[in-house]
Amino acid sequence: MEVEQNNISVSGAIKSISIFGATGSVGTSTLDLIRLEPHLYNVMVLTANSDAEKLARLAIEFSADLAVIADAQYLPALDKALAGSGISSAGGAEALVKAAQIDSDWTMASIVGCAGLEPILTAVERGKIVALANKESLVSAGALMMAAVHKSGTRLLPVDSEHNALFQCLAGGSLDQVRRLTLTASGGPFRTFSLEEMQNVTPAQAVAHPNWSMGTKISVDSATMMNKGLEYIEAHHLFPVGLEKIEILVHPQSVIHSMVEYIDRSTIAQLGAPDMCIPIASALAWPNRMVTDSAPLNLLDIARLDFEAPDYERFPSLRLAHDAIEQGGACPAILNAVNEVAVGAFLEDRLGFTEIAQLCEKIVTDYNPKTPHNLDDLLAIDAEARSLAFAGIG
Repeated sequence: MEVEQNNISVSGAIKSISIFGATGSVGTSTLDLIRLEPHLYNVMVLTANSDAEKLARLAIEFSADLAVIADAQYLPALDKALAGSGISSAGGAEALVKAAQIDSDWTMASIVGCAGLEPILTAVERGKIVALANKESLVSAGALMMAAVHKSGTRLLPVDSEHNALFQCLAGGSLDQVRRLTLTASGGPFRTFSLEEMQNVTPAQAVAHPNWSMGTKISVDSATMMNKGLEYIEAHHLFPVGLEKIEILVHPQSVIHSMVEYIDRSTIAQLGAPDMCIPIASALAWPNRMVTDSAPLNLLDIARLDFEAPDYERFPSLRLAHDAIEQGGACPAILNAVNEVAVGAFLEDRLGFTEIAQLCEKIVTDYNPKTPHNLDDLLAIDAEARSLAFAGIG
């Protein structure tokens, strides 16, 4: 498979760890898992965007070598909180990139948004193991990212529950034997809402996911189903079987996370409780398994598994994502950038729920830059798309 390029393994040795986005939900869950078997891991680098107090607390607890705060204005607070600890500190975007050059065995890439692009690419170029929880790196820069993976021989381990499920289902199989990849979607909190009802959805309703505990941005993306559209784009890069062989299936219980159908019509599914600790543990312990505190899956209690076809009319974000990756070029990056701005405006009550997809469609249609050939091109397109999105919101 595309994400499995070499046989790097640190089994049997202490694994050195860098976590980019340590104070977010994925980073926090990763550290929770490390707490279960701390003797197996050496935490070298922890980063955060702005929460200097929490970052310092975690760095001290795990005896990290370096703590980096992305927003440099909080560096004095980080320095103060780390005083006397012997832990090095740094701040700013350049410091993140330098931290990614540190030669750790395993890097968790969970910085939210395009701010994570450059440090993730830097980590990939080192040729070790990168656990990828940052959607934007593949949605916006999929071609650049996968080219770097191939060149460096990096082992890329997907952390999103759906892609991690596909990774597990493909173990022992090859992409040329695949007939179909199925990404499942809960349908979010508005699965049964009409278009008219969705026009009046509030931010509080949108962030209340029925199954998963996630951050606000990804919760809104799940509610619009943009999250699943972006995952469709990611799957195309991670498992290049062809767009026609990747499908989305609504599965409200969130028990089956993804499925692989092989050419002999055998279908393998990965099941588990809706708990991000499970796919994170899969990546953290790879190529082995580790004990977690996650709840066991009790199919007797669940009793039933339901499936529905996705509704592209009520959830146009799915169509937008499909069209963006089909068109290629800068379209996925533009879609991702505008969606980030639109979701932020919705959370601030400056944009309606259904207007998120409307704004995305308008700018993806109207803005037609040249295909990006490097990271600078991509970041310039991302910035221009965001500027257009802010102007469109008013």
